[in-house]
Amino acid sequence: MTNPTILTVDDDPTVSRAVARDIRRRYGDRYRVVRAGSGQEALEALREIKLRGEQLAVMLADYRMPRMNGIEFLEQAMDLFPLARRVLLTAYADTDAAIDAINTVDLDHYLLKPWNPPEEHLYPVIDTLLEAWLATPDPAAAMTRVVGHRWSRPSFKVRDFLARNLVPYRWLPVDEPEGERLLAAAGQDADTPLPLVVLADGSSLVAPTSSELAGRVGLSTTPASDFYDLVVIGGGPAGLGAAVYGASEGLRTVLVERRATGGQAGQSSRIENYLGFPDGVSGSQLTERARRQATKFGAEILSAREVVSLEAAGSARVLHLGGGETIGAHTVVLATGVSYRRLPAPSLEEFTGAGVYYGSAVTEAQNCSGEDVYVVGGANSAGQAAVYFSRYARRVHMLVRSGDLTRSMSTYLIDQITAIDSIVVHPFTEVADGKGDDHLRQLTLRDVRTGATETVEASWLFVFIGAAPRTQWLDGVLARDPRGFVVTGPDLVAGGKRVAGWSLPRDPYHLESSVPGVFAAGDVRAESVKRVASAVGEGAMAVSLAHRYLEAQ
Repeated sequence: MTNPTILTVDDDPTVSRAVARDIRRRYGDRYRVVRAGSGQEALEALREIKLRGEQLAVMLADYRMPRMNGIEFLEQAMDLFPLARRVLLTAYADTDAAIDAINTVDLDHYLLKPWNPPEEHLYPVIDTLLEAWLATPDPAAAMTRVVGHRWSRPSFKVRDFLARNLVPYRWLPVDEPEGERLLAAAGQDADTPLPLVVLADGSSLVAPTSSELAGRVGLSTTPASDFYDLVVIGGGPAGLGAAVYGASEGLRTVLVERRATGGQAGQSSRIENYLGFPDGVSGSQLTERARRQATKFGAEILSAREVVSLEAAGSARVLHLGGGETIGAHTVVLATGVSYRRLPAPSLEEFTGAGVYYGSAVTEAQNCSGEDVYVVGGANSAGQAAVYFSRYARRVHMLVRSGDLTRSMSTYLIDQITAIDSIVVHPFTEVADGKGDDHLRQLTLRDVRTGATETVEASWLFVFIGAAPRTQWLDGVLARDPRGFVVTGPDLVAGGKRVAGWSLPRDPYHLESSVPGVFAAGDVRAESVKRVASAVGEGAMAVSLAHRYLEAQ
């Protein structure tokens, strides 16, 4: 098992090195000491520690740091590791702020600088905090373990599912001693279909489906009722916004998500233009806070469940779930978002999950260390991924069909990419083909202007192209545009003609679909603004319109 971590964060390199040195000298045989130079860098380190299923014992943060001070950092860090002990490094002039932080972030101790000699001023404090931390049982300590092959698509699917649902786990390759030991302990052998998932209680699952896995790791998969005021389909920003506002306003609300809450936004390593977060926020952190907020107000969240059909039955709206269950509701919010389009090269399909990944795969970032990574796409999601992978990869190649990034990427991201020497943008370039054995080995790149091709060695390809709505299951039920996006509100009555099937004398409300009481919010809606803030706003607006619909009923 990896030793628990002690994290230090200070923007002064001299102080940072000194505190890490003193802590490592005393505790380095039992704890891993990680130091960061800013609050943002420290939060990224904590996120990676969380994804790896490791433990954090103590955090020491300097109070006076630019952009994000120590109290602000500790407040956000608590969301990831609420049981870790918290220390604020202060000067004499900052003691009032440190005392206030005792209430703000439940501070365990504030430590005046300098702390020399450490035997007198530092070590007794850390000893006490470590004793308290060790005495507090962590329910995640006995965590889920996943045994599988590195380049296995089923293994990647399980790891990605756990990571996106923020379930702590450890990844153990089957050809390493501990993986072999767990396989034998579970009564399995080399011919067992992998991955093997060993749960915290010691039981195991062999090649589980997402639904099986969700039920065993504590995610809710069964609705508590058969009828609700509001059913929200999709757990991205729009769906979470609708769930928060619906539940907080007294509607019996359930959110149904087929994979993991957060959607594409939840996979973003850093969202820097979302209102109220001047230092940026990771997609997973924003998602987790919204999920907790929704459940606090009483919303149910069903994970790994897919809605396969919708029908109107009088005033009720009936939703059929995969597996045969049905739930009814007075109103529905469609917030299923969009998925990344597949690359047109058929040869790449066999490498999905084995070198080719659609969307940001944070579970693979550390595996890319020292290698070249290829990112396809020129919008914000591709840019965020390129910046994130540049921390690990030797070089990140961005493949863009257009001449530059200005058409579809925010200026702040373009500036970041330009400032990172290890990111190379290849304009007028697309992926034409790929080859490999058990995983991707080569890519054929094509110049879209001349047709000239080039073959490169590549084991990592992350794709962020286009936006295809997942609305095939609504075919024949409600109006969609030629690309599959849900048509709503004024667009349904454009030109003075009402859409076929509209049964009410009034015009549809702004976000209402062609089926009364069914609303669309976020990226799935035709002509929507593809931004996190607008999706959250539409989710909230859809609930307001649902209230108006219910009052009219």
